[in-house]
Amino acid sequence: MNKRWTQVLNQSRGNQSMQYANSRYANAEMIAATLKRMVKSANGTIMSAAAMTTDGFIIGSALRDETNQDTFAAMNASLLVLAQRTSEEVAIGELKQVMVQGSEGVMHLTHIGSDAVLAVATDPSANMGRILLETRSISVRIQEYLNAGQNDPKTEEVSPNNSGPAASGQN
Repeated sequence: MNKRWTQVLNQSRGNQSMQYANSRYANAEMIAATLKRMVKSANGTIMSAAAMTTDGFIIGSALRDETNQDTFAAMNASLLVLAQRTSEEVAIGELKQVMVQGSEGVMHLTHIGSDAVLAVATDPSANMGRILLETRSISVRIQEYLNAGQNDPKTEEVSPNNSGPAASGQN
């Protein structure tokens, strides 16, 4: 990423990302724990994962230490908006997902409901079929957390080891 672009983003956004997202989403810690488990269980094929608002604020993440989460979220939100506009312009219907393949990995973006997106960065050797299945499953789980947080701002009592509200018998 261009150093100047990073500076512009950081100056314009400040350090508001985590404060904004954590105050708005009661289950942000549960979402981060879910993403960390996903990255850990992938044995190195998933390098980073984050749930963010469509306007570029992190809700929960499992990013590499060297990754600036605000920049990561802002760039992915921009990519998503561009892909949505392209999808509309060429009349191919509602955008479902975005994949960017680079020489050192693949970036996969998928919607989580209407207000959030899941971004997953993978190693180039990752089995993309398996990654797509995993991101679909994780997206559903995160959507459950987001919905639960909207219904009860105090957060449902679900341990980070559970799969989510559905796993604890709550719907």
